[in-house]
Amino acid sequence: MFLKGKSAIVTGSTSGIGLAIAKALAAQGASVMINGFGEAEAIEAERAALEASSGARALYDAADMSKPDAIYAMVERCHAEVGGPDIIVNNAGIQHVARIEDFPVEKWDAIIAINLSSAWHMMRAGVPHMKAAKWGRIINTASAHSLVASPNKSAYVAAKHGIAGLTKTIALETAVDGVTVNCISPGYVWTPLVENQIPDTMASRGLTREQVVNDVLLAAQPTKQFVQPDQVAALALFLCRDEAAQITGANYSMDGGWTAA
Repeated sequence: MFLKGKSAIVTGSTSGIGLAIAKALAAQGASVMINGFGEAEAIEAERAALEASSGARALYDAADMSKPDAIYAMVERCHAEVGGPDIIVNNAGIQHVARIEDFPVEKWDAIIAINLSSAWHMMRAGVPHMKAAKWGRIINTASAHSLVASPNKSAYVAAKHGIAGLTKTIALETAVDGVTVNCISPGYVWTPLVENQIPDTMASRGLTREQVVNDVLLAAQPTKQFVQPDQVAALALFLCRDEAAQITGANYSMDGGWTAA
């Protein structure tokens, strides 16, 4: 348990990639604060399971990641109750798909706030604690869309390109402080959110399940396989190790070859 005595905040972690990362950190002994939306009973069950896994504390904070005041309060609560934060995983994100002329302004504002600005606020709040401890790990969940674009995703692509640049900048600012800042850029990840899209796409396009998976969702991924949340979590966990102390400012593609072309 190489993270025993450390504390972590993982945003957007009540399901999917974020929850997988929280579980990986807890399994190595870290106290973990999860964050996100969902049913109270399900969230409490996950929180209790994390605590049992880590042998340390597990907390839940319902901070709305579009509200800076709530973000700062969450970081300070973590510091007060379990210390740190030693590890921050900026994973919260939302999506909306539309051509620019049809893209609602409020959707642009929400995606930029949650997918990009929240990471800036989290780092602004957390970096001073990491510098004081002379140790910290920041991992930002980007996307293949931090490197390439797709039509009808102007806000998401802009936010993820922004995350890649923000990662590099804060990595340089913290380079002599024992803090590393990196991002992981997955392609399509097999999560409940993706799985739930399949029946609607089948109905709207008149396609079979296999066609939706291979010809729509995985069209850009040469391996024709989904990235698994546990694979993203394993990379995030490695970036927290001492062996990764000289990895900072990096953008790790995990996209089945999508961005290799």
